Amino acid sequence: MTRHPEEKCDKSLGDSSHSNAAVTFRTPRLDEGVHLWRLASDSGTLDVNSRYSYLLWCRDFADTTVVGCLNDSVVAFVTGYLRPAAPDTLFVWQVAVDATQQRRGLAGRALDALVNQVAQRQPVAYVEATVTPDNMPSSRLFEGFARNRDAALTTQPLFTEKHFGGSAHLEEVLYRIGPLPR
Repeated sequence: MTRHPEEKCDKSLGDSSHSNAAVTFRTPRLDEGVHLWRLASDSGTLDVNSRYSYLLWCRDFADTTVVGCLNDSVVAFVTGYLRPAAPDTLFVWQVAVDATQQRRGLAGRALDALVNQVAQRQPVAYVEATVTPDNMPSSRLFEGFARNRDAALTTQPLFTEKHFGGSAHLEEVLYRIGPLPR
């Protein structure tokens, strides 16, 4: 997938009036970082980073990020990166879908779009993500992705509460999917 700067999609969704329109996926533009931040903040489950970090994400990791656009609105995103120590592994950092667009399979479609986008540039054998034990939607997302790709899924604790320095953050369980069929 290539970046198309002329494509519109520079507002966040304010209502569900476009619910029957098709969502399209592409790499983000720099000016959409604030919309990623807003979706993450509104999710109620993600660890929200600074607005600045989402701007950097749209600049420095655009090739491993997709936004879902509905008309002129950013309604979803998936951010990720290729692990430096394992360049055939795509680590999914965050997935967010606007509340008005949830329960429509959009997160799964966005994840598929991201993996397909990255695979056009570099082979992707594995997809990894971390999920807290109480985040059932994310667990179902990655379980469904593995099933749809006919790939193995393993889980194991990666970061315990101790790693977070005694904060109230739950452990993060590593979901590793793959190898992905070519």
